[in-house]
Amino acid sequence: MDNSTPHRTHPVEKPLRGRTAVVTGGTRGVGAGIARAFAEAGARVLACARRPPEQPLHGVEFTPLDLRDPSAVRAFFATLPGLDVLVNNAGGTPYRLLADADAERHARVVELNLTTPLTASLAAYEHLRRARGSIVMVGSVSGSRPSPGSAAYGAAKAGLASLAASMAVEWAPEIRVNTLVVGMVRTELAHLHYGGPDGIAAVCETVPLGRLAAPADIGAAAVFLASDAAAYISGASLQVHGGGERPAFLAAATAGRSVPATPTAPEER
Repeated sequence: MDNSTPHRTHPVEKPLRGRTAVVTGGTRGVGAGIARAFAEAGARVLACARRPPEQPLHGVEFTPLDLRDPSAVRAFFATLPGLDVLVNNAGGTPYRLLADADAERHARVVELNLTTPLTASLAAYEHLRRARGSIVMVGSVSGSRPSPGSAAYGAAKAGLASLAASMAVEWAPEIRVNTLVVGMVRTELAHLHYGGPDGIAAVCETVPLGRLAAPADIGAAAVFLASDAAAYISGASLQVHGGGERPAFLAAATAGRSVPATPTAPEER
């Protein structure tokens, strides 16, 4: 009897075939990675942002939309015949110390990263309720640790995780809501945050998995949360950060003495 694995002759199943997904800010960086992953998973993907992608994204439809305009957001979702997945990805912030700007400027960062996802989710609510769909919030590790230089952003992402958890309870069982807690990602703008190749290499050394995430890594995680494989997952925060950060005290505790790069187990005797 041959117990070997049979050769697969049929194509890999596309987990989001026949579903429609909206990805906010889905034209570059992490958003583009998510949009591509959803298209590859078989979904009809609508990416909305203020500016079109610099390079066309295969299988992704673009709609110009200012997500800070609630009336425009409601009008956009009202035109859709249906919707299965909303990915609230639009967001970001420049590096800005708190005392270097007034409260109004920081408030705009909070608006983009917290109020905008709420606006889009409310506008999509009826579609998602009818489809028994899901929402994926794109959060950040900045929401769970100090974020000097991006304090308003970190506060907004902390609020986003709380909003998603409450939304998951209020809107169950019709709509699942989860958050991707994203770490450092190597996008086309990574050099602005981490410097050139040497800076990026140095930052990679701080990540347990030894590299920054690729946008495709975030896209794959978003596809999972939107798919039937995650049918019993709601109100969760999935950390996609390569293992997090090595505690700073470890470097201080070993300063000036030689230690193995990787701890080794004692010999068995």
